[in-house]
Amino acid sequence: MSVTLITGASSGIGAALARHYAQPGATLILHGRDAPRLEAVAQACRDRGAHVETERLDVRDRPAIAAWLRDLDAQRPIDLVIVNAAINGGDPGGDVETEAMAFETVDVNLVGALNVALPCATLMRARGGGQIALVSSLAAFAPLPDAPAYSGTKAALLAHGLALREKLKPYGVRVNVVTPGYVKTAMGSEYQGWRPLEISAQDAAARIARGLARDRDIVAFPWILAAAARGAALLPESLRRLGMSGFKFKIRVGR
Repeated sequence: MSVTLITGASSGIGAALARHYAQPGATLILHGRDAPRLEAVAQACRDRGAHVETERLDVRDRPAIAAWLRDLDAQRPIDLVIVNAAINGGDPGGDVETEAMAFETVDVNLVGALNVALPCATLMRARGGGQIALVSSLAAFAPLPDAPAYSGTKAALLAHGLALREKLKPYGVRVNVVTPGYVKTAMGSEYQGWRPLEISAQDAAARIARGLARDRDIVAFPWILAAAARGAALLPESLRRLGMSGFKFKIRVGR
């Protein structure tokens, strides 16, 4: 039976993915920061027949994460890893985000993601199989001026993931990059601004699962927004700036 590891599983897309993959015989390893919410998601998955384990390690703690992953994989090989844990960054007043926030965003969204993905890549390469999904964002294609560190980390995950996909393919390891648009989640609700074509976390989870099952290099949705975001990089700066002006936002105070 399948063994799936999901980081950032205590809410939002991660929680929806956990519920999506929960079924009799499946083993889910759920990672998250909020203990009560993580346990609630875990129990919902157990109620669907899955065997569930939870973990609250800080993804920024590289040695601890690496040791945890090696131990998990030694007990039962991990089939699918969905690297989803992230924070928003930005500034509550709509000003330039502080240096502290920018570096924290990089540490969680990029370094933390690689702290999970790269040890898994090593373990999967050694045994000749497995799948790693990096959850990026459409902001990787069309950077958000109000979230520069977030956009930068998601762009880095996109580039790293696609490059790693080609290097690991000969070893039987699949790497996919997920670039969602706006998804209705607690994290998403921190953005105060226009959120076109927003979908539910359940819908996002179903689309992600379909894309991963088909081994798509980039799982991007919704397609209209994805096409616009990918095309934005080809526009002259003046037109790109005009187009992105409608996507300004502020981070909700008191997050």
